[in-house]
Amino acid sequence: MRNSYVLQTDNLTRAYRMGKDEVTALCDVSLQIMPGEFVAIMGPSGSGKSTLLNLLGGLDTPTRGEVLLNGQPLAGLKENESAALRRHTLGFIFQGYDLFPVLTALENVMFPLLVAGVPMQERLERAQSLLAKVGLSDKTQHFPDELSGGQQQRVGIARALASHPLVLLADEPTGNLDSATASEILNLLMALVEDEGLTLVMVTHDPDSARRAHRILRLKDGHLEREKVQHD
Repeated sequence: MRNSYVLQTDNLTRAYRMGKDEVTALCDVSLQIMPGEFVAIMGPSGSGKSTLLNLLGGLDTPTRGEVLLNGQPLAGLKENESAALRRHTLGFIFQGYDLFPVLTALENVMFPLLVAGVPMQERLERAQSLLAKVGLSDKTQHFPDELSGGQQQRVGIARALASHPLVLLADEPTGNLDSATASEILNLLMALVEDEGLTLVMVTHDPDSARRAHRILRLKDGHLEREKVQHD
């Protein structure tokens, strides 16, 4: 039977060795996320939010438990297999934008396509189309330091979409933005979920942003505390 979840975890646990002590950042977290869902992850600082997001994206390895991405367990994959699965299934959006400062907006969006071996003309057309989608057709030749924070995050979103991902993983994507710009970015992300069927998993401290999600997952001291289903 085909797995209906795009992301699933089973007793996911991550512990770190700190000197003689072991600190558990995440403990026995089990969750299921359906295609097309917008899920917000909330919790106080140190609750394990970013740890969970890194594990979901295969950027970190659990101490025990497992992550299934589109039905495929991440554990046991070779590094090149894991990288390929992430590249073709996941898009990452970061609070700090993480753009290459020496590349233009267009080149930043083209970069993951270059890594994936996409031909020059195809990656150029794809990057131009994505920058148009996020409202930056007139900024393609601008460098990051010539763009506002909101514009840089739009470039980051375009780059995250470059490889046609099934899932967007966003770590505080509006955390460095003023409230008006943050609302614009969130509207853009929600439109992508609704119009293109993308799954969005977003870590946020902002209750107003979280309330726009389909579901809210709350973490406390590394445990999944409770789940809130949003209502229209």
